[in-house]
Amino acid sequence: MAEHYSAAQQEALEEFQSDIGHLNALSNENRQRLLMILGAAKDSQGLKVNDLAEEIGLSQPATSHHLKALKDIGMVDSHQEGNIVYYYLTLDDTIARLERLTDALKRRNSTTEK
Repeated sequence: MAEHYSAAQQEALEEFQSDIGHLNALSNENRQRLLMILGAAKDSQGLKVNDLAEEIGLSQPATSHHLKALKDIGMVDSHQEGNIVYYYLTLDDTIARLERLTDALKRRNSTTEK
């Protein structure tokens, strides 16, 4: 089936497939809320799971689950001090991925409009 795609369509499809983890993570409302809370955090050290759980109204295990999903794809990272883990945003790769996907879709769209 790939032989029926133009080069621009194939590029957009490949970019989309490589970014599916990020897109899935962004499709979850709780993960979106966690990203917004972490993005608005005034503490450069990061935020603790319990504080994040309280802020979004989920249990600590549910919040940890969402943070792990975000950490696995590089949207969030953490550091530990003693037995306390602090989470913070690391969106540089995510922003670059979304820009590449947007650019590929724009190129694909511009070739189909001609």
